[in-house]
Amino acid sequence: MQSLRILLLQARGDRTTQQEELAEFIRLSGLAAEQFTVLNGFECADFSPDCIQGFDALFIGGSSDATVLKPEIYRFVPPAMDLILACIEQEIPVLASCFGFQLAVQALGGQVIVDRETMEMGTYPLYLTPAGVADPLFAGFPNPFLAISGHQERALTLPAGATLLAYSELCPYHAFRLKSKPFYGFQFHPEVDDRDLIARISRYCDRYQLGTAKLEKLKQTARPTPYANQLIRRFVEVVLGYIPSCA
Repeated sequence: MQSLRILLLQARGDRTTQQEELAEFIRLSGLAAEQFTVLNGFECADFSPDCIQGFDALFIGGSSDATVLKPEIYRFVPPAMDLILACIEQEIPVLASCFGFQLAVQALGGQVIVDRETMEMGTYPLYLTPAGVADPLFAGFPNPFLAISGHQERALTLPAGATLLAYSELCPYHAFRLKSKPFYGFQFHPEVDDRDLIARISRYCDRYQLGTAKLEKLKQTARPTPYANQLIRRFVEVVLGYIPSCA
């Protein structure tokens, strides 16, 4: 594989966060910017699963602008689910973060619910299951490890064929892989570090109804997440079998 090509599916409504998320995936994958092509659902709501042709993997980011539970409003949700299913059927590797995780859960027959009472926003310890401890992407991780999480919706049930890899005290399903398929889903954000978190919550404080005191507390409690931030590059190396040339 001489020139790895990644299709990044985004669900971001503002240009600043689109660019920020893309930069995060580039930086933490170790890949070059020219190896990524972006497909943003807010800019192109109708697309075919065939759009994955010519790419070696599908990455899916998060969203503070859309929900998988309202496909009648966010018209790109059904095409995104079809794209995920097509990749799984064709064994094209998929790395799905947060919103992407929820898309995959719904597409594969699991269930996503709104759960604001146990909403996560900030840095959390995640616990590996025995399968997570044995998984090559999490090899050598402490248990628990810290990760950035921000969501008001979560999986109530995982789809058939999913192996649970990690969970938190508030969220029972934080990472899973599909048996015999090159698919990993993360409810947390492996692409976000503590600096990214502070920038994101500062921009979205009104959207998440964060008052000044809560925003300051989140900033003060943000912690580095070095292990979680290794996962994207590990996916590239372990699942895609590609050694990035970028540091």
